[in-house]
Amino acid sequence: MESVQAIKQRFEIIGNDPKLNRAIEKAIQVAPTDISVLVAGESGVGKESIPKIIHSLSHRKHGKYIAVNCGAIPEGTIDSELFGHEKGAFTGATSTREGYFEVADGGTIFLDEVGELPLTTQVRLLRVLENGEFIKVGSSQVQKTDVRIVAATNVNMFDAIEKGKFREDLYYRLSTVDITLPPLRERKDDIHLLFRKFASDFAHKYKMPPIKLDDNAVHFLLQFRWSGNIRQLRNVAEQISVLETNRDISAATLQSYLPAEGSQLPSVIKDKKSESDFSNEREILYKVLFDMKSDLNDLKKLTLELMQNGNAKVQENNKNLIQKIYGSNPSDSEISFEEQPNVALITKPKVEEHFEENDDNFTFAETVEEEEILKLEEKEIELIKKSLEKNKGKRKAAADELGISERTLYRKIKQFDL
Repeated sequence: MESVQAIKQRFEIIGNDPKLNRAIEKAIQVAPTDISVLVAGESGVGKESIPKIIHSLSHRKHGKYIAVNCGAIPEGTIDSELFGHEKGAFTGATSTREGYFEVADGGTIFLDEVGELPLTTQVRLLRVLENGEFIKVGSSQVQKTDVRIVAATNVNMFDAIEKGKFREDLYYRLSTVDITLPPLRERKDDIHLLFRKFASDFAHKYKMPPIKLDDNAVHFLLQFRWSGNIRQLRNVAEQISVLETNRDISAATLQSYLPAEGSQLPSVIKDKKSESDFSNEREILYKVLFDMKSDLNDLKKLTLELMQNGNAKVQENNKNLIQKIYGSNPSDSEISFEEQPNVALITKPKVEEHFEENDDNFTFAETVEEEEILKLEEKEIELIKKSLEKNKGKRKAAADELGISERTLYRKIKQFDL
């Protein structure tokens, strides 16, 4: 069995952090078996090195090694990519295609960003893990495969399970052995070592002298949070190597290549916060709906009393309720029951179905319900004026637009002194 130090040299892994060494030790120990492994860690910590170590030290090392970025494959095609498809299975399937699980038979598949898999694909993957069986898209024939699966994720899997985004049974199948890589901020002693390695590599690549940090710059380098981990550190080293003519780098120069802590970089909005915002909006919506329901019940109650007791008595006993619903007391304004308002000018609330049209109070109740919350008279005047102006005073055209007869429009023009 190879030592941790030998593996680090072989796969160019830089650092002596105890947590990093422990992760490599676990990879070495689990490699000779066929146990499924789940590699966890933040984006940019180098999770892709672990499955390579496992594959190279396993009895499958002469088989194929396929790395699949699950988050980069569209949901509609990922089943076809992983399990293959038959000719004519869907539009564009002009020939039969082998999937990764068929091609990698006898080898290892690395599923990066496994937490991004759709639920339907998770079911198929669970079947492969349980008995090595899969079915191509568009086929009914069960096929067998002998594949070692190593998965990686940068999301909290327990949160994903709780939110229904990831199957719990699949998680426990994948995570027979967990290997967690520490973020760069927890490997303080490795940060400067890594930076010097990157600076040396880029000096050789671009044929220029390597950059060197002064003491203050080293201190700043170690104190920075490095949210993007090793990937971010490498990018910064490359930028400075290419752009700076002075190869001695001060803290001020280094700081100019780094975003201000907690600003500059686009931040990932936490699911918890998003859910909280959604919850607040939902509560507001519920409140509006309940208020509307309450107003509707009040309107029904008032209408029923109007039918049973008559106008004057109800107005006297329900002043506050009438004020709440109509905005003003109908007793203070004229309410005409002579002519039913035209539907083109007024939207009528639906009358309760149990009212009978031969009821003596039906017309009265319907007319009360048709009153607008705002003053009806002002709305009618506004609509008529706009229509007359638009049609240059032509009453027939205006009446047609308003959906009323010319005679009714003439009467209203006279009534409102237009």
